Amino acid sequence: MNHKPAGTFNFARERYAALGVDVEAALAALARVPLSLHCWQGDDLAGFETPQAALSGGGIMVTGNHPGRARNIDELRADLDCARLLIPGRQRVNLHATYGDFGPQGVARENINREHFQSWVDWARARDLGLDFNATCFSHPMAASGFTLSSSDERVRRFWIDHIRHCREIAAWLGAQLASPSIHNLWIPDGSKDLTVSRYRHREILLASLDEIFAATHPREHLKDAVESKLFGIGSEAYVVGSHEFYLAWAAKHGSLLCLDMGHYHPTESVADKISALLLFIDEMLIHVSRGVRWDSDHVVIFNDELRALMEEIVRAEALGRVYFALDFFDASINRVGAWVIGARATQKALLYALLEPTARLREYEDAGDNFARLALLEELKSLPFGAVWDEYCARANVPPNDRWIAAVRDYETKVLSKR
Repeated sequence: MNHKPAGTFNFARERYAALGVDVEAALAALARVPLSLHCWQGDDLAGFETPQAALSGGGIMVTGNHPGRARNIDELRADLDCARLLIPGRQRVNLHATYGDFGPQGVARENINREHFQSWVDWARARDLGLDFNATCFSHPMAASGFTLSSSDERVRRFWIDHIRHCREIAAWLGAQLASPSIHNLWIPDGSKDLTVSRYRHREILLASLDEIFAATHPREHLKDAVESKLFGIGSEAYVVGSHEFYLAWAAKHGSLLCLDMGHYHPTESVADKISALLLFIDEMLIHVSRGVRWDSDHVVIFNDELRALMEEIVRAEALGRVYFALDFFDASINRVGAWVIGARATQKALLYALLEPTARLREYEDAGDNFARLALLEELKSLPFGAVWDEYCARANVPPNDRWIAAVRDYETKVLSKR
């Protein structure tokens, strides 16, 4: 596509240049950052483990019944392809272990193996995509007690240790097959609905489980491990074993990625404020881009203050090469393909907004003690023609700019989703 910059983009480029911002450099930097699209938005986290697969338990819940849920692996991939055509920039796809190509009879969780993901590798290779991976430690009888890796029942604990070890092997294989490191993220739902006197004991058991799981090493160019904390979950309101402090200490000690899910903290906590502190001690981080409303509700990500603040702190720390981004939300109350696109584009917009900040000038004001000018400029930035730069980025990627993509989603819903 031979695209000539529109007048509004030229005007925007000049406005930013006057503040010392190289718009072309910002666009190039944004184009280098991959965003991992989560497969579970397309089917409400049901997966394909059994023909009657359905989400149940484990501190997570999907709400809504909008028509068009992907019912099988082909429909899910078709929906992902539709969404990807409306999202600019580099992309990856993030899989849970229950999304293998298991066939009509399904596969028991303990039998999941790399062969069940060969068709995902073929699909991703044809689209020049990397694949990320997650062990699925919920929606299973072995998770019914509310404890998995921290269970005092050795049979339960052993089941989940074996599952996660196999998942790490699959993830390393995915990374090798696609010549792109696969990030395997570990989240467990372990915790207690009400008061417990066994906090230390369960965390001691979890630590022993992790030591056993991660005793097996894989080449870093194939596999990157991440651990994810949570403040509370459904059924674990009083106590979560894998807390932020637990996994922060573990990641710092063992050199793994620390995953920060934007919905996994107290509503008054700033995830953005954690970035500069953690990057001094953690080499790399994974951000699960989500939106909690009053609780960890996994709402569709939007271009809001919290997301902008997060991206600003990452860019200001010059940490784009050390931080990875993956979407993590599921909303069954609206068009699921549209939800993917809204969240992905919002994430990229927030990063572009941060890349267009005249950080050097702001630091000059700050270093000179001119806090008035610093605050004044931060306010003026909010009314700069940022939208024109975003539209240009979309146009160069052959993706519909502004609101033009909405019609494409509606057309797909009429022709495909409504017939399911």
